[in-house]
Amino acid sequence: MPDLSFRIEGAEAVHYAASPLLALKLRIGNVPAEEHIHAIMLRCQVQIEVTRRRYTAQDQARLTDLFGEPGRWNRTLRSMLWTHANALVPPFTGQTLIDLQLPCTYDFNVSAAKYFYALRDGEVPLCLLLSGTVFYKSGDGNLQVAQVPWEKEATYRMSIRVWQEVMDHYYPNSAWLSLQKDAFDRLYRYKSARGLATWEQALDSLLSSIEESVVE
Repeated sequence: MPDLSFRIEGAEAVHYAASPLLALKLRIGNVPAEEHIHAIMLRCQVQIEVTRRRYTAQDQARLTDLFGEPGRWNRTLRSMLWTHANALVPPFTGQTLIDLQLPCTYDFNVSAAKYFYALRDGEVPLCLLLSGTVFYKSGDGNLQVAQVPWEKEATYRMSIRVWQEVMDHYYPNSAWLSLQKDAFDRLYRYKSARGLATWEQALDSLLSSIEESVVE
């Protein structure tokens, strides 16, 4: 019966996809090494272990919206779910290397997007919780089925620059903001009434008026 191991050997942006993707280089090994793995239907939950890195004062300021004031972080800092991913692993014997592709979002209503955006450098501690179904050939050549045990996992410290590269590639010099429809309608009316050509001009006009009132 297969005894699978998992190790992440790298991460990179996927440059040619319909939506933003990041690929983790996932090394899969099996014992006994001579056993033929026909396929693995792999499921993965990716968590960000936020307590496993240090944060500068600048990081803390940018993460206030997510975790509150730093004085409360001993209560608010918890591992958070980033995403789920699936992969169909092709046949191999001994070990293989696959790209585990993770969907990325620039939606700032999503906690993981806020977290990634707040960091300027350093690493993001990841923990992959793995499960799924493995199809393999027994000693007599018959196809067998087994489950990937729930305790299987892999950890990795991913450079934040990988996520930044994904966002810069798919959304160059841009960021996305999701608004409720009533708020969008109000902003739309404001933009139209003042003859502003772009959404940036509308927001600049609003922010400038607020900043002027604060100075006064």
